[in-house]
Amino acid sequence: MRRLPLAALALLVSACGGRDEAAPAAHAGSAVVFTEAAWQPKREADIPADSMGASIKRGLYLLRFTPESLPAYATSNLRCTSCHQDDGLDPKAAPLTGSHARFPKYMARSGTVIALADRVNYCFTRSLAGNAIPVGSREMTDILAYFAFISQDVPVGTKIAGHDGLISMPDTLVGDIARGEALYTAKTCVTCHGANGAGAGPIPALWGPTSYSIGASMARLERAASFIMHNMPQTAPGSLTPQEAFDLSAYINSHPRPDSPGKEDDWPMGGAPTDVPYATKGHAAFNPPAVLPRANPRGAVVPNPPVIGRGAQ
Repeated sequence: MRRLPLAALALLVSACGGRDEAAPAAHAGSAVVFTEAAWQPKREADIPADSMGASIKRGLYLLRFTPESLPAYATSNLRCTSCHQDDGLDPKAAPLTGSHARFPKYMARSGTVIALADRVNYCFTRSLAGNAIPVGSREMTDILAYFAFISQDVPVGTKIAGHDGLISMPDTLVGDIARGEALYTAKTCVTCHGANGAGAGPIPALWGPTSYSIGASMARLERAASFIMHNMPQTAPGSLTPQEAFDLSAYINSHPRPDSPGKEDDWPMGGAPTDVPYATKGHAAFNPPAVLPRANPRGAVVPNPPVIGRGAQ
């Protein structure tokens, strides 16, 4: 069978986390789904032993050891693989497979078309509560090289069936903080993440100054509930009911977390999802937690692409 071509640029979640919001009809592109049954993403063992392979492997290790490798940019205790599990290949945990084929793309949250490097930086500034990586740096190039590697043979502009961000949850459920607090102990969350939610070592903080920011996808009730239900606890993923996942999400996201500078400019066209925990155009904050100041507010903002042509819109 003829091999399909390699793609253009792309990434994640939300938040290091998750599903991109649907674009308004005027901006939406074709959403072709790639369903070739034989397709499988390449893994570390498939990385070639050459200069390109060295870049791919550096990118993979940056995902695994983000705060250790880039302490000035990943300032929380989260790493990329905290959300994008199994090196970004797990279809239930905000997979990065095929991301290189889907960018540039319109992102409703920013109200513009963005490149894959910008999407990476949204993860660094929001999900990792850190600072944007220079787009021309070797580190950014290495991360993009890894995304291209695990997107090999996925056609440009397509989504891989079963690998499309976090799985959507029912929009009729409401999380209960008190029930979530009881479940946090009963479902062994406390064993790994601690009573104070601070985590330890590779175990991510769920709230507090070293956790994800209020601007991360995980700070939304439904997005966090999806991740929790399909991936937690790690000893028994899929054992929680949707309601339990929503209750745990409500409890976790009720705690203080780092601010996300510039968040008020999100969804400039309106249409923010109802569970976004901060105010944007036409949207009132949903159950907002207390926010903690950022050490470098300017570094935590990813500006929209500049317009350099005279009269360009």
